[in-house]
Amino acid sequence: MDLSQIKMVVTDMDGTLLNSKHEVSPRFFEIYQELKKKNIAFVAASGRQYHSMVDKLDSIKNEILIIAENGALIKKQEQTLLSTPISTSEVHRILDTVLPLEDVHPVLCCQNNAFVGDTSNEFIDMLREYYSEFEIVDHQKQVDEEVLKIAIYHFESSEKHIFPHVKHLERDLKVKVSGANWVDISDLNAHKGYALQKVMDQYNISSNEIMVFGDYNNDLEMLQLSDYSFAMANAHPNVLKTAKYTTSSNDDYGVERILEKLL
Repeated sequence: MDLSQIKMVVTDMDGTLLNSKHEVSPRFFEIYQELKKKNIAFVAASGRQYHSMVDKLDSIKNEILIIAENGALIKKQEQTLLSTPISTSEVHRILDTVLPLEDVHPVLCCQNNAFVGDTSNEFIDMLREYYSEFEIVDHQKQVDEEVLKIAIYHFESSEKHIFPHVKHLERDLKVKVSGANWVDISDLNAHKGYALQKVMDQYNISSNEIMVFGDYNNDLEMLQLSDYSFAMANAHPNVLKTAKYTTSSNDDYGVERILEKLL
């Protein structure tokens, strides 16, 4: 594995760079400084809200590229480079589909805020980990901001209790099981692969010059863009099948171990 050509590193957050306690390791921040010295760019790509991502990466937030909301938003130094919203009619169609379901919690993800219905304390407590900025509203259909993504949560299993009910929307929208409890629905072009391709084009980066890490189905498109794609040991079977290489788990410094080899 010849890593001498690598000019950019891209990593997912939850289940990948973050450990099971949702923390970035001090080891990563040390490695990042070494990457910087070698002029290797760093991109964080997540289904998370932008504000939540920069909270985790606060000390380097002004130096890196952020792909948030599963690729619906790209920002650098607070400047928006790409925004791909869902049309209002599709937002309403998705809400009409999921609101009648039992124990299902949709979140409207906008550029500067997120909006949830009047829902359980247990859900709100969980939500705080992923959303630094959110508001509880009586009627989500009355939200008049551009919606970049609808994230839908089920406490037991998103694949079992949400995905079968929204699978038919795949004809018109990007529907992704993005975690054990989450399904994300976006515009067809709002995915990490589309966003990363835009970044690669802008920075003139080819597939043999980029290293990508991921663990779940919302990472598949971006993993396919790299000759050096890594699945975490804890990854979804689809990711293990798609990535060209594997590394140890997110709790065993899987990203950091490969970056140390790169350095």
